[in-house]
Amino acid sequence: MYRKFKEIIESVSVAEATEKGGVGGALFLAPMEDVTDIGFRMLCKRFGAAMVYTEFVSAEALVRDVKSTVSKLTISDDERPVGIQIYGRDVDAMVEAAKIVEQAKPDVIDLNFGCPVKKVAGKGAGAGMLQNIPKLLDITKKVVEAVNLPVTVKTRLGWDHNNIIIEELAEQLQDCGIAGLTIHGRTRSQMYTGEADWEPIGRVKANPRIHIPIIGNGDITSREQAKLAFERYGVDAVMVGRATFGCPWFFSPEELTADQKIDVLEEQLRINMERIDEKRGIIHTRRHLASTPVFKGIPNFRQTRIAMLRAETADELIGILESCREMIM
Repeated sequence: MYRKFKEIIESVSVAEATEKGGVGGALFLAPMEDVTDIGFRMLCKRFGAAMVYTEFVSAEALVRDVKSTVSKLTISDDERPVGIQIYGRDVDAMVEAAKIVEQAKPDVIDLNFGCPVKKVAGKGAGAGMLQNIPKLLDITKKVVEAVNLPVTVKTRLGWDHNNIIIEELAEQLQDCGIAGLTIHGRTRSQMYTGEADWEPIGRVKANPRIHIPIIGNGDITSREQAKLAFERYGVDAVMVGRATFGCPWFFSPEELTADQKIDVLEEQLRINMERIDEKRGIIHTRRHLASTPVFKGIPNFRQTRIAMLRAETADELIGILESCREMIM
């Protein structure tokens, strides 16, 4: 199965590397809760994301057939290759969830052993699995055996700086049959603080015993940084997370004008309202509006930002965005 995943990476890497403004390899959109819904994924794909991932999905909630969780499995052929990521701490639930996910026909099933937030890691799932390596490996092996799709893993360097285990763990995961490995260059104890350390990622990639694709992740905030990551560490792909908030054009090899970027934000708002409803669509878009770099540098923007994030109707919010357009012009 790793060959199938490798073919996906190689096909998009060649295209990206030969484009004007290419970074030398494939850029992936990271799976992020309340961020990587289908509308946002489609925008990122349109602007050049080589592969996209759904929001991470709770295995237990999926097995219980929780409607809001099942809805996260909705994918489109237009966003392929696409991965669905699941997390959990129970072996049987993870296996059953993987079988359910397989029916949604993603290109890849990804196992989340890297989420550091308390409500996930604190309960032994996500990065919490780094404190129970035998169970982490047992889940991985049994999921690989249970499905006929490539299974990949996303994890961190280790639980804390006294337990950086990724080099050994990468070999163990490969032995379980995974098709690829994404490594975030922080420990769980770091959460998202400090700087991501890519040196261990590079050592994993340079290990002659590793033959599966290695995807690097952490602190990639520009295409220039992504290019350096490919050059310095030789990774097969680079996964980008928080830098895409309010910035689906991150993946574009061509720079958009501020006017074009506001057009994209308005389109994202319309997509979310059509997909959900006006009120919740606005709420769902706020995280991106609060984080977008488009409005940085506008003098005395604080009150406008507050108004934008408090807007309750589409007309009100579009009106504010149009006023922002005038401020920038």
